[in-house]
Amino acid sequence: MTLKPCPSSPNCVSTQADPANGKQHMDAVRYTGEAAAVISAIEDAVSSNGGTVVSSTESTVEALFVTSLLKFKDDVSFELDEEAKMLHFRSASRVGHSDLGANRKRMQTLIPKILSRLG
Repeated sequence: MTLKPCPSSPNCVSTQADPANGKQHMDAVRYTGEAAAVISAIEDAVSSNGGTVVSSTESTVEALFVTSLLKFKDDVSFELDEEAKMLHFRSASRVGHSDLGANRKRMQTLIPKILSRLG
């Protein structure tokens, strides 16, 4: 299981980024329940927070968020490690250098909403 690596610019966060890189690394999240319920919770959280689900499988969700002011596009990927019951994710801006922390803030908002949908 591998998410796309973050670029060297500080406009990306990922659970699979090097933990020594505190600006890009975020911890994966333990989940409970069945994969289908987690995928559904991710899709609901994305949609209710202004994102669009681009594609979805039994263990992954690809989403797109567009910023309201300047219409910057950010790609968000979720991937389940079903054996370890861990949710991995990556959120990255398509263009630019800095995102002023927008991708980290987005994930800090989405993850609790996803987990709350799982009960």
